[in-house]
Amino acid sequence: MNEPLTLRAFSDLPQMKARLVSKGLSPPESENKAEIFLACAKALRTSGLDDGAAVSAFFIPGRIEILGKHTDYAGGRSIIAAAEKALCVVAAKRQDNTVRILDIATGEQVEFKISDNPNPQPGHWANYPMTVARRLAKNFPGLLFGAEIAFAGDLPPAAGMASSSAMIVGFFLALSAFNDLTSREEYHNNISSSTDLAAYLATVENGQTFGTLAGDKGVGTFGGSEDHTAILCCQANILSQYSYHPVRLERTVKFPSGHVFVIASSGVVAEKTGAAMEKYNRASMLCQRAVRIWNKTTKRADPHLAAALASTPTAPNHLQNILQQAGDKKFSPEELLKRLEHFLAESEQIVPAAGTALAAGDLAEFDRQVTRSQQLAETLLGNQVPETVFLARCACDLGAVAASAFGAGFGGSVWALMKADGAKQFLKKWSALYKRQFPTPAANTVFLLTHPGPAAFEL
Repeated sequence: MNEPLTLRAFSDLPQMKARLVSKGLSPPESENKAEIFLACAKALRTSGLDDGAAVSAFFIPGRIEILGKHTDYAGGRSIIAAAEKALCVVAAKRQDNTVRILDIATGEQVEFKISDNPNPQPGHWANYPMTVARRLAKNFPGLLFGAEIAFAGDLPPAAGMASSSAMIVGFFLALSAFNDLTSREEYHNNISSSTDLAAYLATVENGQTFGTLAGDKGVGTFGGSEDHTAILCCQANILSQYSYHPVRLERTVKFPSGHVFVIASSGVVAEKTGAAMEKYNRASMLCQRAVRIWNKTTKRADPHLAAALASTPTAPNHLQNILQQAGDKKFSPEELLKRLEHFLAESEQIVPAAGTALAAGDLAEFDRQVTRSQQLAETLLGNQVPETVFLARCACDLGAVAASAFGAGFGGSVWALMKADGAKQFLKKWSALYKRQFPTPAANTVFLLTHPGPAAFEL
């Protein structure tokens, strides 16, 4: 049986690095994260905890969406990976229901109770732990213990790499550990796997009910469970194809040997609880409205767009005919049809074809599917901005195997698949061209290298 982790364990950098390597992180990233964990532990010592204090520590990766733009909340599919850039959380249990959290990068601290009425400020990072606390009070009634938490990371915030979902997952895992939630009847009745947990935490974020675990207002976005699935279920050096509602693993393929992802955050903020929230929610609401119209016309009760399309062999054509005649007050037939066309192409054609190409090692065909996905995001989905369009095209011009914007869109990041031996030089050229073309957002951009990393884990 492993000895309980104490703050004393965070005084040995080589030992901490070795722990992280054993979990599947590459040696360079393990050293970076070890330093971050040690900084979090130091902050807890400064707050008054002694070296013998028992703590829990969690590595929470970001997410790379290779393909599957705006498909998860509609029951569609995507190809995803966990990033090696991550959020690191170190926490100590309290004996009351107070949660005190320190962001060591800024020195900002928030304090609140685990209750049904914390009052988060929209757009502030405290919205995420407060949303978790509110939902836990609702779903797991009774005395819940709080925590002293310090967190930091190298995951770019509001860059389309699921930093918000990483916070939801990280703070939940800490509070779950201190309250032994996995032994609760409410937990057992609803959550029996990592995919179930991913789906549940997605509802914590979007406010929906999960099984018998009642929902609430969430953080204000109508998203799905792709981010949480990547964070909790992906594997190092593996790309995973999932479908959603419910979360199902369809296949895994090895990451192309000798390659690496180069990620460029555009510097255009993609904060789903900020200015981009309305645009993000509109893409989601178009899918919901299409299903509502379908169910009303056909007298069915399909839960999402993917289920409606799979209901009969003729359903796609039937739904198109129905939407052409829709007299909806909020969305025009043209908007609904474009949203349907994009979903059909991205989820039903591009993702399966790209997965097959990756499994066969056919990177030329993979590139063709990625290029089509990017084009349809620009013309049908409409979630691209000039900066992400430029980054994707520029990456291909510079010799990337493939490149695409990913995540919610309306800003955010672009990934490029590159041969590892030329990746650093490529990164420098890509960054320089972007900064020359878009000097204002480039002031906030981050260019980084990452392999597919391990899922979230506790040290």
